[in-house]
Amino acid sequence: MYCLKCGCEESKVVDSRNVNESNTIRRRRECLNCKARFTTYEKIEYTPIVIIKKNGLRQPFDRNKIINGMLRACEKRPVSVETIEKLVDEIETELNNSMEKEVKSSELGDMVIEKLKNIDKIAYVRFASVYREFKDINEFKKELNKLFK
Repeated sequence: MYCLKCGCEESKVVDSRNVNESNTIRRRRECLNCKARFTTYEKIEYTPIVIIKKNGLRQPFDRNKIINGMLRACEKRPVSVETIEKLVDEIETELNNSMEKEVKSSELGDMVIEKLKNIDKIAYVRFASVYREFKDINEFKKELNKLFK
């Protein structure tokens, strides 16, 4: 790190702490030359994840699309936005930890369904009906029977 005041490359870390449960660390530093203090942030840099759609097209992972889909499924349900964001954080962490840089949209959808199943059964069925493209009431019935087992 270069000191903003004198340009010296040598500094020491005075204080470190995590920022808002994210993968970011805030470091308070002191220049060893002029004693000026400054703050730096370290964040883990992930390789972008690519989602392979059903039609074969590839697009970058977009957590906002997942949040929006989950919000629609959880509409008028007792599920907070914070809970949804936490679930999406878990999914994103799982994807980053898997070391796979290309993920099929079906695998991503299955991850979302599993998370929703654990927090709200109605939201789970709503999401599954759109994700699995239910054509009639019998497909709904099959999914509900799986849930009751």
